[in-house]
Amino acid sequence: MSSTRNNIAANLRYLRNKSRMTQEEVAERIGVSRQAVAKWENGDSLPDIINCEALADLYDVSLNDLVRHDPEEAGLPIAPKNKHLFGVVTVGERGQIVLPKKARDTLNLKPGDTLVVLGDTTPATRGLALMDSDTFLAITGQAVERLFSKGD
Repeated sequence: MSSTRNNIAANLRYLRNKSRMTQEEVAERIGVSRQAVAKWENGDSLPDIINCEALADLYDVSLNDLVRHDPEEAGLPIAPKNKHLFGVVTVGERGQIVLPKKARDTLNLKPGDTLVVLGDTTPATRGLALMDSDTFLAITGQAVERLFSKGD
């Protein structure tokens, strides 16, 4: 496991490159020198809490992930704020899946909760998504609720 200093440095390098910004641009956006950004990315020094918060906001990641995410241990780069990859599930013979415990805990899902299953059949983006039914209805409004009640 890498040290916190190395995690922060790796996360900052990855996020800046992903955002296609130069060290100069990052420095300008958060109000520090380019040399400070270079030292943080090399692990020579650590940003203070105010600069960590500014960096997390700039890159749209959580402050906790910026500081604690270990890309080597996770096997994945740092994720955007409030976005999660919970793992892989296998579809059973009757189409059933079991949601990973971490997903259930993080989203506070309990037995009996209802989810809406959304799908995309476009070959390049084919996939499924699950969404809490109350949230889905709040977003889409009463029109969709009426569609669901017709099928009862």
